[in-house]
Amino acid sequence: MTSGSKKIRIAIAGASGRMGRMLLEAVHLAPDCELSGALAREGSESLGADAYAFLGQRSGVTITADLRAALTGADVLIDFTRPEGTLAHLAICRELGVRAVIGTTGFSEAQKAEIAEAAKQVGIMMAPNMSVGVNVVLRLLDMAAKALNEGYDIEIIEAHHRHKVDAPSGTALAMGEAVAHALGRDLKQCAVYGREGVTGERDPSTIGFATVRGGDIIGDHTVLFAGTGERIEISHKSSSRATYAQGSLRASRFLMGAGPGLYGMNDVLGLN
Repeated sequence: MTSGSKKIRIAIAGASGRMGRMLLEAVHLAPDCELSGALAREGSESLGADAYAFLGQRSGVTITADLRAALTGADVLIDFTRPEGTLAHLAICRELGVRAVIGTTGFSEAQKAEIAEAAKQVGIMMAPNMSVGVNVVLRLLDMAAKALNEGYDIEIIEAHHRHKVDAPSGTALAMGEAVAHALGRDLKQCAVYGREGVTGERDPSTIGFATVRGGDIIGDHTVLFAGTGERIEISHKSSSRATYAQGSLRASRFLMGAGPGLYGMNDVLGLN
C-alpha cells in the first residue's frame, strides 16, 4: 500500500468464532486493511467487547449483533458463518453497497440463486475454500481427471473437526464438481455419499465420498484415482485456518477493483 492510500474497511461476521478470530488477526496484521465492524450472534458472550481484546489489543470496534451498525461504512464483509446468517447479512450488504467475501458452505440451490441475484448489485466472491493451495488443487484435478478418464475409480476422502455441521465439506463437493465436469458427468447423478451392507460391485461411473469428523482437524482432502496396478492421490492438508484468512483478504482486495458480479477464487487468482 502506498503512502496515503485508503485502507480497505473490512467487517467480520462470526467474530467470536475460531475462523472469525483468525480473520480479525489477519486484518489487524494487514497494513492495507482496517477493521470497520465485527458481528456476533445474539446471546454471544463476546457482545460489547472490543474485537481485538483476545489479541491483547484495542481496535475501537465493539462486537455487536446489530447488522446495520456493523456494516455501515464497510467496504467488504467477510462471512464464514451459516447459510441463514449469511443471507441475512447479505441483504444489508446489498442495501448499503457493501461487497461480500463468502466462505460459508452448505447453501441450498435456492439460497445460491438468492446470492446470485444479490451479485447483480454488489461484488460477491464466494468459494467453498479460500485457500490458494486448494484452488490450485482444483485446477490439478481438472487435468488429472481428463487424463485418467478410463480405468480409474474416483473416491474423495475428507476429514474435519468435530464441530463441523455439514457433510461432505464444501471443498470436497467442489473437488467432486471439478472432477465430474472434466469427465462430462453430472455430480448429482454420479455421486455416492455412503455405503453400507451388500452394495454390489462398484459402478465405475460413480464418484464416491467418505467423511471423517473428529478432534480438531482443520481440513484434509484427498482425491484418489484407483486404477489397476497404481493409485494416484492428490491431497491438500490444512494445518492452520490462517490460509483461509489470507485468501479472504486477497479476495477482498480483488473485489475493490471489480464491479458487481459473482466471482470465485479462480477469478481472484487469475486461473480462468
